[in-house]
Amino acid sequence: MRNITLRATVCAWALSISAVTTPAFAETTEYRVYMQDRDIGHLIVDQEDGKARVDYDYKQNGRGPSIKEEITLDPDGAPLDWKITGRTTFGNAVEESFARSAGELRWTDLAGPGSLKGADLPSYYVAQNGSPFDMAMLAKALLNDADRTMTIAPAGTAQLAERDRRTVTGTDGPVELVTYELSGLATTPSYITLDGNGDLVALPSPGFIILRKDLGAEPSRALQDLSEQLASDRLVQLQNQFAHRYEGPVRVRNVRVFEPDTRVMSPLRDVVFAGDRITEILPAGSAATEGETQIDGGGGSLIPGLYEMHAHLGQEDALMNVLAGVTSVRDMGNNDEVLTQLIGRIEKGEVAGPRVLRSGFIEGDSAFSSANGRLARSAEEAMDHVRWYAARGFWQAKLYNSMQPEWAPAVVAEAHRLGMRVAGHVPAFSDADAMIAAGFDEITHVNQLMLGWVLNPGEDTRTLFRFKAMQRFRDLDVRSAKVTRTLDAMVANNVAHEPTLGIHELGLTAIDGVRNPGSLDYFDNLPPTEQRQMMQALFGADTAEERALYIAAQAKIVETLTEMHRRGILLIPGTDTGGAFTLHRELELFTTLGMSNGEVLARGTLDMARYLGQDQLLGSIERGKLADFLLVPADPVKDIKAIKSVAMVVKGGVVYYPDEVYTAIGIRPFTTPPRITPAAPMPAL
Repeated sequence: MRNITLRATVCAWALSISAVTTPAFAETTEYRVYMQDRDIGHLIVDQEDGKARVDYDYKQNGRGPSIKEEITLDPDGAPLDWKITGRTTFGNAVEESFARSAGELRWTDLAGPGSLKGADLPSYYVAQNGSPFDMAMLAKALLNDADRTMTIAPAGTAQLAERDRRTVTGTDGPVELVTYELSGLATTPSYITLDGNGDLVALPSPGFIILRKDLGAEPSRALQDLSEQLASDRLVQLQNQFAHRYEGPVRVRNVRVFEPDTRVMSPLRDVVFAGDRITEILPAGSAATEGETQIDGGGGSLIPGLYEMHAHLGQEDALMNVLAGVTSVRDMGNNDEVLTQLIGRIEKGEVAGPRVLRSGFIEGDSAFSSANGRLARSAEEAMDHVRWYAARGFWQAKLYNSMQPEWAPAVVAEAHRLGMRVAGHVPAFSDADAMIAAGFDEITHVNQLMLGWVLNPGEDTRTLFRFKAMQRFRDLDVRSAKVTRTLDAMVANNVAHEPTLGIHELGLTAIDGVRNPGSLDYFDNLPPTEQRQMMQALFGADTAEERALYIAAQAKIVETLTEMHRRGILLIPGTDTGGAFTLHRELELFTTLGMSNGEVLARGTLDMARYLGQDQLLGSIERGKLADFLLVPADPVKDIKAIKSVAMVVKGGVVYYPDEVYTAIGIRPFTTPPRITPAAPMPAL
């Protein structure tokens, strides 16, 4: 979670430095960037005589980092002067700097300027929008520190712990690889692999790795698998420590239950569950039976487990979603092998995670192809992929940007023949009208829906242009013939829409140096390193006029979605930003579309269970259904923000008190856990 706003964790820049003005460096180390085993870019580090120059560039799905750094180092390898220039992954301009002198540190990033003065200041700085070179310098320094712990600028304490040691064969012979857990930079650790000299070899994570070029691609999969296992081991420890499995029934006393069908809170109730099922719902004050654990809900609200309908689920996301009361997710495309492993661990109870319904991601082959899912080079191959997903029980197919539009009718027909639904982006050079006519059941992302109303023929949406073109939304007439035609077709064909409203709010309205609007209610609970990432724009705007166009576009999006809701088009809450806290914001934003708080809570619970065909077991708190619900102290029917302070989550009968876990990972608690009365010992026979 180094960048909590999105899982894109690095920035991009397009400026090159000419050989005429750039001196040669004695030592050059090149790393390759791999995603899903595809080589998508590079990290090049040049060093000589206390100077370092960094060139970092990769592209995936039409966007990615490309950054330059110039660094002056002291004799110990710590930065004295550091300049970072570039653009973030989504186009925001970066001018970041750091300087260290006797008695003072100074830096400027997109969150604003900062400084520290005094004696014994940190020597190492962690960049907001830099390359991974800061982690390489820091890790090497920590190796030479007695307790492998040191304070860092702007804030925090970094720690390094060895986790694995192995030898591989490189072009120059055997190379010792030591993988460490680097913690303190965020609420979750990173994994970094160094050689015997303490120099960077790799930065591995599941499905993604930066790896020194001379080693070739051979160690890539092993190190990625190692990083996944190390992260999983940490989450297993948290699960063992904080997942409460009570013997016998559990009686949750003195709660008001949200009833999605009526959209109101019930009178005070006691809710009992045993194992993974709800067994009783009784008036408050009911008599307990022998062997019951009793939890005092304190007059709070018991809400059915929430649905996150646009996940790309990773292990850390899985935990954070459960802690936020999100007990079910629809995954919209992933590394199929990695997600299968994660689902298996969740179902075994090894790690915390929501229930997962899977979408089969199908992408066309182009220079802009996403690395996720399965790549198709023809309609026939796309249909083969549909059959592959159907045989493995995937709920729907998701079609993506580089699919050929003319393939859509046949691919959709094959999915429907096999009982699968179809959702997705609008392929490049097409529009929503064509995909609705092809049989799409759902359009994903509001910009994908609306771009067809403002694009000119031949404009390519496989690059950052699909975000920049939203500036044209300002002048759109929501009651124009072209808009009406699309919305009429959606109504006639019962096509749903998942707008991912929160990520558009972030991209279009967040500005540098200001807390982004979606984070306001949890910003202060997060550690400073996370707060820093929430004070920068997502989409780049080089002028005030350009930002004004983006802000106006967000207002037009809200107007359009309000009209869609008025017409009865089903709007689906999903984030594409990891869910958890951002799903709470997504639901809050739905109340700006003409929906009451009760309607929004029903939409995020029972409506989604019905949409996914899961309402016999999920979506409401009823006898016989699965014990998936969350406890909040206040009443979200009166104030939707109440869902942001979660005192307890039950998922399949396993109980979590989120603030226990938050405290362990550096997040300040939101509320007070309920009072628990343990089960009395059973009498001896």
